[in-house]
Amino acid sequence: MSAAAARRMSKPQRREQLLETAQRIVRNEGTEVLTLGYLAERAGVSKPIAYEHFGTRPGLLMALYGRIDELHVKALKEALAVAPATLEGVARVIAEAFMHCYAVLGDECHVVAAAMKGDETMDAFQAELMDRYVALYHDAFRPYATLPDQELHLRCTALIGAAEALSREMLRGRTTEADAAACLSALIVSSLSRPAPTGSG
Repeated sequence: MSAAAARRMSKPQRREQLLETAQRIVRNEGTEVLTLGYLAERAGVSKPIAYEHFGTRPGLLMALYGRIDELHVKALKEALAVAPATLEGVARVIAEAFMHCYAVLGDECHVVAAAMKGDETMDAFQAELMDRYVALYHDAFRPYATLPDQELHLRCTALIGAAEALSREMLRGRTTEADAAACLSALIVSSLSRPAPTGSG
């Protein structure tokens, strides 16, 4: 890209360029080298431009994690739009969409998430995104589950944890994308087909 073309970028275009560059850095070199200065160098812009967009390294990590999360949410919504109107159908398309995202993106989401641990602001940001993802699952499965809302919310939270664990196994080469998706789908159907617990006492 020429210097003149770079200067003509709008602010949203520049931000997208920087995030794409940051994602490539994480994919090829890891999060340890991802600083605003290095990002600016690799993107061919001055350091002040990178600082203007993200402010701090935590700000950059949160923006990058949010971008990756948006890809997951987009894929999930697209899958749900064509899902058969049954618990088994919704479970299958959600499971396939989840695993396919990780198969395409690789370990970037897990790596960036790990880099965000231990910072209060970044932890809160991750929790907010998780709440949104759980809400999507809750809304998708609500028509097919007889569980009370609180119990359905808890099971959706647990299922997302299981999905992430399965995606790690897949990325380590211990299972295939198809088998990981099939396992997650079976877990979803099994979990949401169970009656709500009656409690003790």
